[in-house]
Amino acid sequence: MPRTTQLIAHLDRLLAIDEFRDYGPNGLQVPGPAEVQTLVTGVSANGPLLQAAVSNGADLVLVHHGLFWKGDPQEITPLMYRRLQPLFAHDIALAAYHLPLDAHPEHGNNALLAAALGGVDPQPFAEAGGREIGFHVRFEGDGLTIEALTARVQEAVGGRVPLVVPAGPERIRTLGIVTGAASDHMLDAIALGLDAFLTGEPAERAFSIATDSNIHFLAAGHHATETFGVRRLGDLLAGEFGIEHVFVDVPNPI
Repeated sequence: MPRTTQLIAHLDRLLAIDEFRDYGPNGLQVPGPAEVQTLVTGVSANGPLLQAAVSNGADLVLVHHGLFWKGDPQEITPLMYRRLQPLFAHDIALAAYHLPLDAHPEHGNNALLAAALGGVDPQPFAEAGGREIGFHVRFEGDGLTIEALTARVQEAVGGRVPLVVPAGPERIRTLGIVTGAASDHMLDAIALGLDAFLTGEPAERAFSIATDSNIHFLAAGHHATETFGVRRLGDLLAGEFGIEHVFVDVPNPI
């Protein structure tokens, strides 16, 4: 079995975590066993995911949204205790990768979602934490209608119907993607003259920005747009290190 430190060092290098200024620590957040046989992945380190990790006999939990964020209370609150308790009680380690997993050009949330939508020629844009984390892509030929793009997005995120502000051109030839809660990066898409912008969680102001700037805006769910990266990392680790990987998708309508 591979050592936990070996897996974490491999992910730290792959995702180039030192190149980002993030809102929380990337890498190992909670230590656990020396070796890993079973890996559980999921989007967010919440109670249901951690209980599923216990049920699956996990040695390591790998998430996109970890336990610790800048601005959080400095003491262990009752909520934090409930989340840490199953990890300590069952000797399970936890690691998290946030902006580095959004930004990775091959295994990141934005790159994988762009590929799932059939976009070509992905180019990085939308800076956060010292690095560009999103991608903009082209659709070949005559492009897509907003209805066709909406259908592709819905299929890519597992059937969730996206919120759509159809304020752009009749044919969509360029699309910017920044998953999660990134409505304001629509301004970066507008600056590039893109036809449409896709994120996860919408802000109220996004409607007016879209309609005043003649750009399509789509929001397909913060959680739903960020299942791609952690699942890919789990599959990579399973293939490279011969461990068992279980992806747990805890339903989240936001």
